[in-house]
Amino acid sequence: MIVPSIDIVAGRAVQLVGGEDEAMDAGDPRPILQRFARVGEVAVVDIDAARGEGDNGDLVSELCGMGSVRVGGGIRDAQAALSWLDAGAARVVIGTAADEMLLAALPKERVVVALDVSGEDVLSHGWRRRTGSGLFESIERFRDLCSGFLVTVVEREGRLQGADLDLARRVVEAAGAAKVTFAGGVTVADEVGDLDRLGADAQVGMALYTGTLHLADALAAPLVGDREDGLWPTVVVDEMGTALGLAWSSRESLRMAIDTGSGVYQSRRRGLWVKGETSGATQELLGVDVDCDRDTLRFRVRQRGGFCHLGTRGCWGEDTGLARLERRIRAVDAERPEGANTARLLDDPRLLSAKLSEEAGELGAPDADVAEETADLLYFALTRAVGAGVTLADVEAILDRRERRVTRRPLTADGGR
Repeated sequence: MIVPSIDIVAGRAVQLVGGEDEAMDAGDPRPILQRFARVGEVAVVDIDAARGEGDNGDLVSELCGMGSVRVGGGIRDAQAALSWLDAGAARVVIGTAADEMLLAALPKERVVVALDVSGEDVLSHGWRRRTGSGLFESIERFRDLCSGFLVTVVEREGRLQGADLDLARRVVEAAGAAKVTFAGGVTVADEVGDLDRLGADAQVGMALYTGTLHLADALAAPLVGDREDGLWPTVVVDEMGTALGLAWSSRESLRMAIDTGSGVYQSRRRGLWVKGETSGATQELLGVDVDCDRDTLRFRVRQRGGFCHLGTRGCWGEDTGLARLERRIRAVDAERPEGANTARLLDDPRLLSAKLSEEAGELGAPDADVAEETADLLYFALTRAVGAGVTLADVEAILDRRERRVTRRPLTADGGR
């Protein structure tokens, strides 16, 4: 699959040739990450930190909160790596600082070892010096201590010369169970597909920034299918992962969806179809991913109104549970029907605060009916969230980020977590 990359120098997204010459200043990395994150994990590299010329720590931390990010650049000790994992990075990428002691201090499944190579020699100091270690020697040394390798072919990096697929095949074979991400020269979608079939992801920068490779084409490159019309089945889910329905995607609709950040599909009868264009039931596209068999897409969307043409939330009728409760509270917040208890709570923060404290106390009682009291507390908590403009998806995102923490604070009775 595709791993788009963002290299940062002095707060700006740049593209370098051979790791040295700045070929492009792409500006603010935030909107770039927002777009790239629609197709999955994004590599963010702090070039200044890697060079020992300052850092972009605050900006990179912000980017970690905007999507699934693997952070690299200047991570030279376990404390620095742990701080990025605690900040929400999906993975950390460790270069020439990698050794057995450092890697043993980190969660293996969250660590990628970067090997920058010229020929088959591993380089250091911003690709300026040879370390004396060979590529395959280093892979054998570290493959049981990390979840994957990022192998960058320096001579091809930023030059749009095509990927060295033969070297990639040999690296994948040597890496065993460790996942390989291959960088350097990837230029066209076919190379992304070829690397995927070898078992490697493609980390791509220059080709995406110059428009030589479209992000949607890169995402679609590994897809297979047996339909004569070339369409891919597309499962549409909401922020909670609840299925709303089945649609179809073409290369054209996928391009438009990723470019606009909206739900765009290919109708088998009507052609290109922008969800909600006539009904008003629009979608914000949060992410697209490919299933394990490479024959189905999944669109994760923020649905406004009903997805189904019958007006229901999904094509299997209305949903249930917390997501439905949140929408009911949100509807009351918008309409404020007279006499509704929820409207009263939204209008009276002191009453809502008192009910939250009361229900939390009742849930904590030894003889509590735990299911009933939990339901009560969740209702009042969601009412508080809606009143503050916070969504259930926002809460879930925070919980997901907290799961990524490695360093845990002691749990105490005075509010510590």
